[in-house]
Amino acid sequence: MRLPTAVKLHKASRVLELEYGPDERYRLDAEFLRVHSPSAEVQGHGRPVLQTGKLNVALERIEPAGQYALKLTFSDGHDTGLYTWDYLEQLARNQEAMWQRYLDELAAAGKSRDPEVSAVKLML
Repeated sequence: MRLPTAVKLHKASRVLELEYGPDERYRLDAEFLRVHSPSAEVQGHGRPVLQTGKLNVALERIEPAGQYALKLTFSDGHDTGLYTWDYLEQLARNQEAMWQRYLDELAAAGKSRDPEVSAVKLML
């Protein structure tokens, strides 16, 4: 387990920044963190539940959970699931691929990141 040397919540830009040294910094967007929550609600006990409409979600609070994780509180009320240091590092290192996979899943399901958009697939 590798601990970051600094953890910063940038509320205005909705970003959680993890620093592992002067040359290793990761910026994780609140929406990315929310749709990849380790909670049972999102992970679905082995069958992940596609999260939609989270485009405008913000990170409101971060709290340590012992020495091994962070508890994140989001503006949509979601605050379950502990983000372990290992999981946060996994998210940081694989962010691009995980984000693309999420966008592909949304498109395949005909869903949207925007809570104001409701898509309907027409079968012709």
